[in-house]
Parts: sequence; C-alpha cells; structure tokens
Amino acid sequence: MTPITVTPQAKRKPRLLVVDDDPGLLRLLTIRLRAENYDVEAVENGLAALAALARVRPDLVLTDLRMDQMDGIGLLKEIQSRAPGLRVIILTAHGTIPDAVQATQSGAFAFLTKPVDKQELLDQVQKALKVSGFADSTEDWRAEIITRSSVMEEKLSQVHMIAGTDARVMIFGESGTGKELLARAIHKASARRSKPFVTINCGSMAENLLESELFGHVKGAFPEATRDQQGVFATADGGTLLIEEVGELPMRLQIKLLRVLQDAQIRPLGSNDVIAVNTRIISTSNRDLKQLIATGQFREDLFYRLNVVHIDIPSLNRRREDIPLLVAHFLEKIAKETGQQRHIYAPEAVELLVGADWPGNVRQLENVVRQNVALTTSPIVSVELVQAALGVGPARLPSFDEARDEFTRNYLSQILQITQGNVSQAARLARRNRTDFYKLLARHALSPDEFKLR
Repeated sequence: MTPITVTPQAKRKPRLLVVDDDPGLLRLLTIRLRAENYDVEAVENGLAALAALARVRPDLVLTDLRMDQMDGIGLLKEIQSRAPGLRVIILTAHGTIPDAVQATQSGAFAFLTKPVDKQELLDQVQKALKVSGFADSTEDWRAEIITRSSVMEEKLSQVHMIAGTDARVMIFGESGTGKELLARAIHKASARRSKPFVTINCGSMAENLLESELFGHVKGAFPEATRDQQGVFATADGGTLLIEEVGELPMRLQIKLLRVLQDAQIRPLGSNDVIAVNTRIISTSNRDLKQLIATGQFREDLFYRLNVVHIDIPSLNRRREDIPLLVAHFLEKIAKETGQQRHIYAPEAVELLVGADWPGNVRQLENVVRQNVALTTSPIVSVELVQAALGVGPARLPSFDEARDEFTRNYLSQILQITQGNVSQAARLARRNRTDFYKLLARHALSPDEFKLR
C-alpha cells in the first residue's frame, strides 16, 4: 500500500465557472480570465453548468442572463438551492434597469452589461472571491479528510460552497463518521479561519456544567463553579462554535440557546447588559431530530434555527473505497507518532477490512489499525490479527466447485422435500433421467428415505 502523507498544499488558483450560449464571447471571457491566472471551466448553457457544479467545485459563477432552456436567473436559483453561498455574477447585453433589479433581488453578487469592461469584470471577480472567503485559499481546509469517495467529494463540494457564508449548518451522521472534521473544514475554508474554533459536546457533561460552558457563569453559581467563566459563545466570538450532539441538550437549555440565536446576544458575567455575538454556529447530531421533535424531546423552532444548511455525512459502509486509503493514512500517522518503521497490511488483511461491517465507522477503523500495529511482531499485519481485532473467525470465499456443490445439494434436498422422497417425480421436476438422478443423490450423500413421510 502506498503511504499517505497529509501535508499543506500549495495555493491553488480560484476556479471560475463561465456560462454563455455565445461561443465567441465564451471563448473571449475564458481567455481573459485565464490570462489573470484563474482556472476556468466554460460551458454553453445552464443545464451543463449544473452538471459541472459537483465536478468543478467552482469558487464563483459568471453566467449570461438570456439563454435558452434555462436563463441566468433560473440558474442562479438552482445554484442557491444546491450550493448556498456560491457567488454568481450575471452578464447580459440587455442592460435594462428591470434586468438589473431582478438579478440583484434574486441574490446575484453583481450585474454587468455587455460588452463587459475588462477591468470592471476583474474587479467584480476579485470582490466576489474576497466576500466568499477564497482570498489566499489553499486546499489545507480539507487536508484532514481522507477520501476518494464520490459521495464524500460531493459533501466536500457542498462544504466549500457554504463556507463563504455565515449560514448555520447542521451535520447529521453516525458516531465516528467525522462530523467534527467536516465542521473544522467549514471553518478553515471560511473567512473566519484565523479566529477561534470552539467545540462543546452536549452529551458529555451534567446539565449545570453544560449550561455554564455554553453561556458562562459567575463564581458560586453552583458548587463546581470556583471562578468566573466566559461561555463558549464569548470564547468563539468572531470564529466558529461547534455544538456536538445537540440532540442531547436538555429542554431548559434548548430554550436558552434559542433565545441567544434569536437575539444573537448574551449577557456578560455579573451584568444585566447584553453584548452582540458574532459567532458562526455549526451543530451535529447522530440522532433523528425530527423523531425527537415528534416525541416532544426537541424544540422544532430550535431545529429550524440550527438547520439552515443540512449535511448528511455517509457511514464508512457507504464509502468502502476509502478504507485502503484510510488504513494507509493511519499507518503513516502511527509511524510518525512512534518514530517506528511504517507497517503494511497483507493483501488478504486489507480485503477483510474492506468487507467488514463498521458500526463505529472511521473511528473504529483507526482503533483496529492501532490495535493491529501494537500487537504485530512483524512489519506486515497479518489477516489473523485483523480477524482477532474484528472478532471474526477465519473467513474465505468458497471455491467455485464448493459453491456449486452446496447449491446442488440444497436444490436436491428441496425437490425431495416437495415430492416426499418420490425419486421418479423428483427426477421429472429436475428434468433428469431417473438413473442420473440417483447418481446425483449418491454423490451428495442424500437418501430419498429420509424425506418420506413416516
């Protein structure tokens, strides 16, 4: 297996998706923008632009307004639905005031008339990229997420598009899927990347302690409070606050959190005054919050406050193609931590890992790899070690001949059961002559008498 080393990557070019049904103008725009060191994907209609979104992962879209099938406003609305936060600049030769008003009211970043002034175009592109948080962006924001899965790439594309906004995000997924890593990726890809990233887990502490961690407390507020403490909202001011497993939040604190989100304000310690909170909120849950709402355990109004953008992160069982890549990454990570030689897995051991069930997801896989490395006495991790870690016995696929024999024996048994051991009738059902049928029964050690009613 090839070692996987996660290192900071060089700054990449901004990716622009340009859409125009005029081939000549499309070519001119592409040449101009590439000359300014932009990575340009050019397509001739709105449908092609939508198809390119997940593949290209653009940082900005420039589109003509008047196009057949789907015009620029229709494309803008589709982009807003699929990729909240992705900025769109609209170009048109019909530079009327109603066009400009409609474009800007629909959420376009800018509206430019053709023929487009080169400097004005470049200025608007720069402004849009700066607002989206791209400025000086690298691929470091996603470096902790090891994947080649198309499903995960789609999620990362969504993450990159929403990072430039302050929209609240709710990430759903099973335990161990990497919800916190995805939240960190949103923070790193955003304009808040230089500010704090603060986490709090609602399922890991008592209610009074959780309240003080969230909102702060004054010394003596409860027995454990030995000093004044700012809450995580104040600590994360200007940055991002990750509220993990928000479904575990007690109802009383749900109400308090809702008030903060509604007013975007908190009370400082020892004061009746309020201060504004400038914090991006991301929350996670491994529980079905809509089911909790139905049973009265979670407030619906809080759910809609937090769930502005919804991301479902797939389980490891849905991205098995990532398992060899993750194993290589964990082996490299362990070697760096211990200063020891990097281990490798026997091919059969990797096959077993890929085919195993992973209820604990990526976290469980890392634990298995660490256990295997700790227990192996060889540079090569054997299939037996993997079997022991997973709690399974020796596993192998049967040969073709073995599988065929098993099928034949089961088939013959079923026919004998149906005919209650009548060989002549069973042979007719199997469309074999009686002599051949007897030979099959003998080969598979089946006696017709065992199937006759007594």
